[in-house]
Amino acid sequence: MYFLYLMSLLSFGVQAIFVTLAIAAGLYYLAELVEEYTVMAKYVISWLVIITAALHIGLLIFEDFPLYLNILGLIQQCLHGVLLTDFPVVRVYSLTFVTAVAMLIGHHYMAFKFFGAVYYGFSEVVAYFTLCLWMVPLALFVSLSANDYVLPTTGEKQPLLSDNNVLTDYLSRKSKRYSLLSFFSFAKDSILPQRNKKAF
Repeated sequence: MYFLYLMSLLSFGVQAIFVTLAIAAGLYYLAELVEEYTVMAKYVISWLVIITAALHIGLLIFEDFPLYLNILGLIQQCLHGVLLTDFPVVRVYSLTFVTAVAMLIGHHYMAFKFFGAVYYGFSEVVAYFTLCLWMVPLALFVSLSANDYVLPTTGEKQPLLSDNNVLTDYLSRKSKRYSLLSFFSFAKDSILPQRNKKAF
């Protein structure tokens, strides 16, 4: 009896590893697609923002959800819309980005508090968190790597270096890459073994 129980624990660990690798591979592929098709990514994320805002309005009209959760969700979608104005450039130290992250944390807290007090089925809770809380922030998180490959222009809103050299400023910012794709590339290079080509 204990042997089968230990086997089930081992199989659970193996399944968790496979699921984690599958999610990482999927996120890596999505980050590659966003880098390749930034205009289409902005279009898709814009529609995700609109759909999520419509879902919050639908919850307000058709369900007995508290007003504060829907107001938080609508404010969050407005902030996401503001973040999309400069897409694919996302400034993580901007007031809009910091406010959006703070609103996301607050929205999670309020949602956990509400679902802890009022009973809903597991699928309904997962549906709310997936569609109203995680869909747009995950899309924006995956698209952060697209900022690394945007060509520099002279019409940028931030002032460039003192000598107005666009290329020098771009390359100096390029060396500081903190994105999902650069993290996965670093993990791939440091964890996976490198194969050397044999010369015949």
